[in-house]
Amino acid sequence: MEISGIISAIVIGIIIGVLGRLVVPGRQRIGILLTILVGIVAAFIGSGVAAAFGVADTKGVDWIEWLIQIGLAAVGVAALDRTRARR
Repeated sequence: MEISGIISAIVIGIIIGVLGRLVVPGRQRIGILLTILVGIVAAFIGSGVAAAFGVADTKGVDWIEWLIQIGLAAVGVAALDRTRARR
């Protein structure tokens, strides 16, 4: 992966993190930086999962890849929120 690919993955990760946070109902007790980190991780993992299923490179917008990434971000945000609630 080239540096431009990494930078675009980080930018997309920020968007994915925010969208993942919006998907989770209720108020989350995690900060925006953790949300962004979850989004970046979800973007990288989601790209790998999409590539494994063969849906990463399609003509036009990769909607399935985006949905995988947003779903992973939502799971990550919910998991972090639960760990914060226990403290």
